[in-house]
Amino acid sequence: MTAEYKVHGDIAVITLNNPPVNGLGLATRQGIVAGLEQANADAAVKAIVLTGAGKAFSGGADIKEFGSPKALQEPNLLSVIGAVEKSAKPVVAAVHSVAMGGGLELALGAHYRIAAPGTQVALPEVKLGLIPGAGGTQRLPRVLGVETALNLIVSGEPVKSELLASLPGQKLFDKLAASAESLPEEALALAREVAAKHAADGSAFPLVRNLPCKHPLGDAYFQFARNMVKGMAKNYPAPGKCVDAVQAATQKKFDDGMVFERDLFINLMWTPECRALRHLFVAERAASKIPDVADDTPKRDIRQVGVIGAGTMGGGITMNFLNAGIPVKMLEMKQEALDRGIATIRKNYEAQVKKGKLKQDKYEQRMSLLSTTLSYDDLKDADLIIEAVFEEMDVKEAVFKQLDAVAKPGAILASNTSTLDVDKIASFTQRPQDVVGMHFFSPANVMKLLEVVRGKATAKDVLATVMAVAKKIKKTAVVSGVCDGFIGNRMIEQYSRQAGFLLEEGATPAQVDKAVEKFGFAMGPFRMGDLAGNDIGWAIRKRRYTEKPDLKYSKTADLLCELGRYGQKTGAGWYDYVPGKRDAIPSQLVVDMIEKHRKDLGITPRKISDEEIVQRLVFSLVNEAAHILEEGIASKASDIDMVYLTGYGFPIWRGGPMHYADQLGLFNVAEAMKRFAKNPLDDAKFWQPAPLLARLVAEGKTFN
Repeated sequence: MTAEYKVHGDIAVITLNNPPVNGLGLATRQGIVAGLEQANADAAVKAIVLTGAGKAFSGGADIKEFGSPKALQEPNLLSVIGAVEKSAKPVVAAVHSVAMGGGLELALGAHYRIAAPGTQVALPEVKLGLIPGAGGTQRLPRVLGVETALNLIVSGEPVKSELLASLPGQKLFDKLAASAESLPEEALALAREVAAKHAADGSAFPLVRNLPCKHPLGDAYFQFARNMVKGMAKNYPAPGKCVDAVQAATQKKFDDGMVFERDLFINLMWTPECRALRHLFVAERAASKIPDVADDTPKRDIRQVGVIGAGTMGGGITMNFLNAGIPVKMLEMKQEALDRGIATIRKNYEAQVKKGKLKQDKYEQRMSLLSTTLSYDDLKDADLIIEAVFEEMDVKEAVFKQLDAVAKPGAILASNTSTLDVDKIASFTQRPQDVVGMHFFSPANVMKLLEVVRGKATAKDVLATVMAVAKKIKKTAVVSGVCDGFIGNRMIEQYSRQAGFLLEEGATPAQVDKAVEKFGFAMGPFRMGDLAGNDIGWAIRKRRYTEKPDLKYSKTADLLCELGRYGQKTGAGWYDYVPGKRDAIPSQLVVDMIEKHRKDLGITPRKISDEEIVQRLVFSLVNEAAHILEEGIASKASDIDMVYLTGYGFPIWRGGPMHYADQLGLFNVAEAMKRFAKNPLDDAKFWQPAPLLARLVAEGKTFN
């Protein structure tokens, strides 16, 4: 039963009960309508209270029905809201905890609304590339005023009920309850009060649809709003359509405005941006699910964390735990290194305080959770220890042998390695079941992605614990198997190889970067190399030349490094840099170097289109990812999308490389790969479509 019906004296109470957020799925919608019919048919019932069980009034649409016929099956949400409005007995919506999306639209259909303090109120549909589709754009401006409502609708961000209740002239809430605990009784009292009033004077029930909706500046205000939205959301059509819909609320009759809103909603559903954002919404939740690790797997207590290394990564990792209220003991070999690390953490926090993003007392509270040590013995009480030391196997071996000697039984030992073999690292201990990879991305206190690397011996409760910890420190965790580079860096190596081939064939670093950035990447491959440090890629290639002598590489990046141009840290890389600034200035010296290299190889440069640049770079990610899926390194394509959306700057509105390939059509992707394989200067072997990709093309299927 997803909508429970009970009678309390002369008041019927319909309680949504569809955990975790009382999503408005078909069964819930049917239950609401059935409850309304039962209450209206019972002469002893004078009024109806509509509320939600557990920790939500309603979070809106049921995500399990996204894109399915059930979402539109009658009674759909519009029909349910219509039934609430048309009830012959007054309906009081008692909202608490969460009233979002369709949940808020349902409450707006009630005749009266009472809210518990602290209720999160929002219309977040814009975050899925949509506008509210069940009257939100038409009703909310009528109860909150045009500007407040439009801000809520365009941002999609939640606002506390008490703030909204304090606004002058607001008609969203008829009453704010004293507390969440008193809400049920106060809602019953309000229901009895309004029932008695209407019985006494025979007045009609108040309907939001009948309230006026105007803005004193009219079209001038909406043009201003449209210009603001356009500047902030150029790659997303939904925010602009929100403005159109709210403007319609001020100009059209209510029913006509509802038709206009619905047309906009349906048209947005089919846009690539909406498809991508809905994919992201589902993929983000799916990433936390590990196929063979049950949701109820017991988790280890993580009350104290040890971090080895106080450098850029170690400091950033430490901040994540301090932010979450978890004490950290940071270890280094020298006091000067600890002092530098603490100074950097303080500097980062002080910058947040200065910008008003962090209160002084919170800053002090976080720093009070940090302690330091020069001795491994002081990590004996840590529940989770993360090493962030130099990326060399010999260094990792020394660290993990010492950890094995001092860490308490059951402590989780994690490596922040970005490429090294986690199974080999685990073999340095007598407890491989407790060893896991936790690959943070730089800057670790900012980037959302956390690659959780599962070794062959990693225990299931260790995985479950690390995934829960990731959530607590507000990271998007994606599980990867063990291979060189895991998911993200293994793919980016192919992307970088293609970027090098493009230079040899006739492109410049600036042309490649501009093409990819126009596609939507936060940064092109050469600007990214300069930021990360070109010497890092050089070290990996040197290893590759020994391990995989048959693998083809462009030598342009090696020539750059031989000149000492490692990127921003040396003031010169693929681009030139002015001290104190990060602006990438095209370098004539680099262009001359590339041209000489072409001449030495006997290559006649050709004109390369932006389309070819984008396809070769993006499809190289797709083909390598297909191998990763085939090998079981990633369990699902959407996990790969999450890695690239949260860790590598892939444009969110394109949904990740696998979703993007699906939308283009895998047949078209494979055909392009076959064309690239014919290029004598490229790597023909790499461009053979991966077996999984070829199979999906043959079967007419997609990755996701």
